[in-house]
Amino acid sequence: MGISRILIANRGEIALRIHRAAHEMGIETVAVHSTADADAMHVRLADHAVCIGPPSARDSYLNVAAIIAAAEITQADAIHPGYGFLSENAKFAEIVEAHGITWIGPKPEHIRTMGDKVEAKRTAGALGLPLVPGSPGAVEDLDEIRELAKEIGYPVLVKAASGGGGRGMKIVPSEDQLETMVSQARSEAKAAFGDDTVYVEKYLGNPRHIEFQIFGDGNGNAVHLGERDCSLQRRHQKVLEEAPSPVITAEERARMGGVVAKAMADMGYRGAGTIEFLWENGEFYFIEMNTRLQVEHPVTEAITGVDLVREQIRIADGKPLSVKQDEIEFKGHAIECRINAEDPWTFVPSPGLVDTFHAAGGMHVRVDSGLYAGYRIPPYYDSMVAKLIVYGRTREGCIMRLKRALGEMVVGGVKTSIPLHEAIIQDPEFQSGDYTIKWLEQWLADKAEAESEAK
Repeated sequence: MGISRILIANRGEIALRIHRAAHEMGIETVAVHSTADADAMHVRLADHAVCIGPPSARDSYLNVAAIIAAAEITQADAIHPGYGFLSENAKFAEIVEAHGITWIGPKPEHIRTMGDKVEAKRTAGALGLPLVPGSPGAVEDLDEIRELAKEIGYPVLVKAASGGGGRGMKIVPSEDQLETMVSQARSEAKAAFGDDTVYVEKYLGNPRHIEFQIFGDGNGNAVHLGERDCSLQRRHQKVLEEAPSPVITAEERARMGGVVAKAMADMGYRGAGTIEFLWENGEFYFIEMNTRLQVEHPVTEAITGVDLVREQIRIADGKPLSVKQDEIEFKGHAIECRINAEDPWTFVPSPGLVDTFHAAGGMHVRVDSGLYAGYRIPPYYDSMVAKLIVYGRTREGCIMRLKRALGEMVVGGVKTSIPLHEAIIQDPEFQSGDYTIKWLEQWLADKAEAESEAK
């Protein structure tokens, strides 16, 4: 029979992205929405729509009972969680499957394993992925942390075992600051995640953030679709991503891609996943795995020609991978700019009425967005309102096309991060590909200092 109706348990551009892939496969869609999203584009286009609660995400997009009820009422036979919200919630995946609904995502046990940073690191090591030197698991005793730090050498990083986004993470430059930093990391982790468990690893001074896209069929077969460079970050949040990375050679891609694909095959992994690494001086170090679709998946689609959402749906439906590893070709270069409704320099959110909207167009230009003129951006959710993805035969050509496309894009009535992206891609260091995960924050600080001196 196969999947015939998918409930999309998300909102915004990713809900629209899933709707489009489903419709291209002849599959009906169900949009769920909060009262704040009643006029959202994915709600307008879906075949069925169900309001699942008030604006607060906790009462709507995180409301498991309401989502399951919506699926049953509309007779949806599958649920796609998108990214964020419940996408990496193993319990939700189990509940979906317990109701006889197809879960478009990895096996719940893999979501659970990879969602626990300590367990993920242990599993990655067992699967042969290269690890950052550090504790094999959680460390309780301060003396044990002290010994470990001496062994791997300062500076070290104390990290919360649960959660992310930089909370519960402290850099310890020397032994005399160890006790204070461990205490701070634990209290932050307890406050943010209700769990003060920490682990310790070597602090890498100036790495790049490189991630590999993988797909498994759940039956011991897996492929990789190359890497993305996500080093342009502010406060651990990605701003711009590109594929392939300017620093990874074809030989490194084949070698490391082979390692991650084998690891996922050995694990029996199902669906889309991303293995994230820090890369420094030619060495890869595993940091975490995301058991879901990534925001930045379109750059991989651009250079491989593989529709990742379509692939997710196919695999959830029990079909084999649509491509073999030797059929995947990496061609050209793609860059994605995350466009947020916020002040481009202070990063203060800017929700409100979009009075004009013009999406950039032309050859190899893609805009993933639910915006339209007359739409009111609600203040309750993440500020990302669009993604501009541009492809070129070369990185230089891609940057020139991106410059033109950013200049064409109009979002009137609210502030957006478009001017930030225009400035970044003009910078000679970005143009040369010479940047790390620290580059953007330093660039912003230098820009602010130069502007205050000019005044």
